[in-house]
Amino acid sequence: METSSSDPSRHTLVEDVQGLGLGIFLCSFGVHILTTAGLLTGQTAGLAVIIAYLSGFSFGAVFFVINLPFYLLAYRRLGLEFTIKSLISVTMMSVLTEVIPFGITISSLDPALAAVTFGSMVGLGLLALFRHKGSMGGLGVVALLVQDTTGFKAGYVQLITDGVIFGVAFFLFPLEVVLYSLLGAVVLNLVITFNHRRDRYIAT
Repeated sequence: METSSSDPSRHTLVEDVQGLGLGIFLCSFGVHILTTAGLLTGQTAGLAVIIAYLSGFSFGAVFFVINLPFYLLAYRRLGLEFTIKSLISVTMMSVLTEVIPFGITISSLDPALAAVTFGSMVGLGLLALFRHKGSMGGLGVVALLVQDTTGFKAGYVQLITDGVIFGVAFFLFPLEVVLYSLLGAVVLNLVITFNHRRDRYIAT
């Protein structure tokens, strides 16, 4: 039985390209806002930001490398298509976060506004990726896997892991930086929690 081209549950190649492209751009620009403000985040990107700050390596390079172990899990449990799209998304974001600073200079940025902007942009970006069977890899893969197998929302899984990451960050960074960063993480995860519902949107 063929699926009608008007069936909203099936994405064409063009739709996947634009959806993944939009998600990658929003996530990349959101991370640029975050790092420009000197803030942190949770999940795998948060680990990459912390390692980049402490080591001096670029975020893009660290983010790409830290995601490598999660691709095997993604392939085994979520399929080849999801794994390939996630690999493409992570690779492109690693590149974009290196390129975007050459196109924009932000001389003044309120940390609270930066946190909310980051959380909103990356939350929307991740939704676009999820709806086109992609992700930013890492702990996001684990969160999606938990939601799909147990029904426990991916946003709540990410909030829990963020709590652990920020607990460590309290010992490494100034309190003000961690609190503003926590605001951004909460906004991001609430966007995912309230909007990512596979029973409402199923892409094939």
